[in-house]
Amino acid sequence: MFWFLLNANYEAINKMNMLKTIILMSGLTVLLVLLGGYFGGQQGAIMALLFAGGLNFVSYWFSDKIALMSYKAQPVTEAEAPELYNMVRTLATRASLPMPKVYVIPSASPNAFATGRNPQHAAVAVTQGIMQLLNRQELEGVIAHELAHVQHRDILIATVVATIAGAITMMARMAGYAAMFGGYGGRDRDRGGGGLGMILMMILAPIAALLIKMWISRTREYSADSGGALIAGSPQGLASALEKLQSGVRVAPMNANPASSHLFIVNPLSGKSLMSLFSTHPPIEERVAKLRAMGRG
Repeated sequence: MFWFLLNANYEAINKMNMLKTIILMSGLTVLLVLLGGYFGGQQGAIMALLFAGGLNFVSYWFSDKIALMSYKAQPVTEAEAPELYNMVRTLATRASLPMPKVYVIPSASPNAFATGRNPQHAAVAVTQGIMQLLNRQELEGVIAHELAHVQHRDILIATVVATIAGAITMMARMAGYAAMFGGYGGRDRDRGGGGLGMILMMILAPIAALLIKMWISRTREYSADSGGALIAGSPQGLASALEKLQSGVRVAPMNANPASSHLFIVNPLSGKSLMSLFSTHPPIEERVAKLRAMGRG
């Protein structure tokens, strides 16, 4: 009865989180179009929208392969990693998902991520470090979390968001380079904004894009934690895993690309840089607290 009520509550929360995600993604697209329009007029806005569409198309088809290749993930079969493979299969069946491909990343840093454009083309990748650090219940919690991402289509959402945010940042930089050579002087004066307006746009647009990307990612992480707990049958394993992973990543941070760090269950970077203030992951303490409360009912 408890898990039935919890599942009903989770569905309501997940719908609300999805609504927030749609609103934020729409805002990100509007920001890209406005930025294109500011620097290029109506034609620039149209070009920006077409550019975003093209990037999203490429990301939809190839982002999973790029992510797996960038971290040298190796596919494993049931014969090569029977315990891991059977764990993924059992949890995928419980979540009513097709069996995803299973990959192992040759890294001592404990972490994991899921990728793929849809459940039929999903993959779950874990590092060697996480299999050595976690016990079975904790690893099940992590795998269930990643399968919840697959269920929610979070991988596609994260890819689209990262692509549009990257396009906004790139456009702002290109505008800055053009301004250095006087490329926007007359056009900017016609708008009445002057050089100050252009400078503010170049600085604030990428920051706004980064913040929206962060909020979307954090919203989806909370939903995946709750969904993962339901798939695993208990939130305790994932809560314990997150606590271990927080310490493990600090001891052995991964040499990860900041642009793809949002894919992992915990931030793979050391967290010592200024960019950690804009982390795409919620604080581990808050995630653990929510999972503990979930377990207490």
